[in-house]
Amino acid sequence: MTIWTDLLGAEVRFHNAGGWRTRAIQAGNEGPAIILMHGVSGHADGFCKNVMPLANAGFRIYAIDAIGHGLSDKPEDVVYECPLYVEHLKRFMDANNIDKAFFVGQSLGGWTAMSFAHQYPDRVLGIVSLTGAGLRLSDPESEAIVQKVVQGVADVTKKATDAPTRESVRKRLEWLMADNNDVTDELVEVRYRYFTSEEGLRIMPKIARETIGEGNNRWMLTEDILKSLQTKILFLWTDQNPSMPAHIAEKASKIVPHGEYTVVEPAGHWAHFEQPEKVNKILIEWFKNV
Repeated sequence: MTIWTDLLGAEVRFHNAGGWRTRAIQAGNEGPAIILMHGVSGHADGFCKNVMPLANAGFRIYAIDAIGHGLSDKPEDVVYECPLYVEHLKRFMDANNIDKAFFVGQSLGGWTAMSFAHQYPDRVLGIVSLTGAGLRLSDPESEAIVQKVVQGVADVTKKATDAPTRESVRKRLEWLMADNNDVTDELVEVRYRYFTSEEGLRIMPKIARETIGEGNNRWMLTEDILKSLQTKILFLWTDQNPSMPAHIAEKASKIVPHGEYTVVEPAGHWAHFEQPEKVNKILIEWFKNV
């Protein structure tokens, strides 16, 4: 199977999201909207195994390239911190007349989704934080883990983006997966080409510095923010996530007013790609019962 055999029945569209050209892989014409959001240095193709199953279950699906990523615009005159990704999401929804949506946010996408819910609560139907980033709990153990995680993500991302080679890109993707065999040559080539395009070479090091930089820490999801979120949130984690460990997500699920928590295994950071059948089943059941 390839990315495009997985995506048969979907379409690629480019939208003017308030001045930012944004690529979306879309499917489904009826039902509630679900917006799928990838992590830092990622791209919409990573949701290739989820778009059609979710659409066939009765939802309108939009897997988007975040600003600066994939085939979306890559402006230089912005700061690639959480508020930018929230603003991009809002502009995308406005451009497509999406009043409210469900969100599946993987890694950075989870951080973006919950920050969006904090700022625009009336536009959120529910959130699945899929090994989501940005959690900052107040106890000393959690704080120490956050610092370690941020440094680890920064190191592995910068190695892949500063001077990208196919081998460095493969190493970055292997970091995501519990089983290196899940990293296909096609996936490596797709990401390598995004990174080594003229715009990619110019912007990805800036994204790595700013999105994973100290400046973005001020936008992290503190316990006060988590307590304020009134939407339903599913923390969908894994047994081998290389970033935030599962027990931190479980703690966060008990802090938000309407939180749930579940674990998919065996999987690393990309459960939606590693275990698509399990993840799709969980997502469909959860969205239909929220």
